[in-house]
Amino acid sequence: MLYEEARVYLDQASKYGSVLGLESISTLLSKLNHPQDKLKFIHIAGTNGKGSILAFIASILQAEGYKVGRYISPTVMDYLERFQINESYMKKETFAEIMGEVKDAVERMMEKGHASPTVFEIETAIAFLFFVKEKCDYVLLETGLGGRLDATNIVKNTLVCVFAPISMDHMDVLGSTLEEIATEKAGIIKPGACMVSAPQKEIVTEVLRTASINRLQMVDLSEIHILKSDLEEQIFSYKEFERMKIHLIGKNQIENAATALEAVVALRVQGTQISSEAVKRGLENAKWPGRFQVLSRKPLIIADGAHNENAAERLAENIETYLQGEKLVAIMGVFQDKEYQKIIRIMKPYLEYVYTIDLPNRERTLPKERLVQEFLAQDIPAETAMNVEEALKFAREKADENQGILVFGSLSYLGEVIRLEGRVER
Repeated sequence: MLYEEARVYLDQASKYGSVLGLESISTLLSKLNHPQDKLKFIHIAGTNGKGSILAFIASILQAEGYKVGRYISPTVMDYLERFQINESYMKKETFAEIMGEVKDAVERMMEKGHASPTVFEIETAIAFLFFVKEKCDYVLLETGLGGRLDATNIVKNTLVCVFAPISMDHMDVLGSTLEEIATEKAGIIKPGACMVSAPQKEIVTEVLRTASINRLQMVDLSEIHILKSDLEEQIFSYKEFERMKIHLIGKNQIENAATALEAVVALRVQGTQISSEAVKRGLENAKWPGRFQVLSRKPLIIADGAHNENAAERLAENIETYLQGEKLVAIMGVFQDKEYQKIIRIMKPYLEYVYTIDLPNRERTLPKERLVQEFLAQDIPAETAMNVEEALKFAREKADENQGILVFGSLSYLGEVIRLEGRVER
């Protein structure tokens, strides 16, 4: 099977949509001799910040010399970004080879009368096979949707369960209240695993504590001491970890890094050797595109995948902190199932003019014409652009000499923005 054929096969499987539950993934993995049972996991659930926390932990483990697998979604730069070992993406020929094995297993399933697995279930099986073949020491595993019934929750050998900030998102699937959503995400908790959480709203903390099998270690905000914070870097101390430097920008990233540090402590409890030098070097080397990322200095262009209410609040906080709340020329594209009206309301004080675009996924995108109307309804001047390249051109022309440009909304188009601005990091 060639890479192009493998991608076509996945496109065909997409007609089965997204189905929560572990029966199908369990059957598929049984046909592949249970590769997940040969791996050790750090499992991460949450609404915002999962990827950043994952990047910090993975970078620390890698700095210690471990072979570290990463399974992430959504991706920003490339489809194969979702399957990584020590930050290197899976090669196309490897993907095609493993897809051949998974396709054969799917066909054997269907011969027995089972329904075809979804795309995410197939990708999850590919990830496990890849990490086993490459003999990864640890796998950082990010839930796709929720936790309890997410395909990634088929794993048993979880060393640490990590909870990123949990907020309202995917309410049509996970529940209409924060308590219901947190309960679904708490479903990744496994016997014997240490539990770590970023700062949470009180109801979320209550849910996590109630669901806890072992002790839940929460990040203690009073122990975070910020020593430096600008658009270049941040330096902070947390508990015994002194003068930690990170290049991901925003107060939220310091909290994400503190969550990663709590995960380091938990991994040490589980017997993992991690030196203080590896912690320091790993945090400093961590990269995660599309999260308040500075793409250009003149003009200042910032990309941020703020696609829900909580992420928009964090983005607004960062604009206040680093840009003194200045009004920006912006570009936005968003999925129609997101709370875009709330996002716009939160961002309104910081937007002088907005260009709207359609996202690459035309089935899910909120049409740019409708998005313009949402901005105009909230008294924010806006117009459509034909594509990302045109939007960037218009924004550069519109912005004053010292005015910044903000590209925000869905992560799904930020990869193109980053490439256009020449800031691709692999």
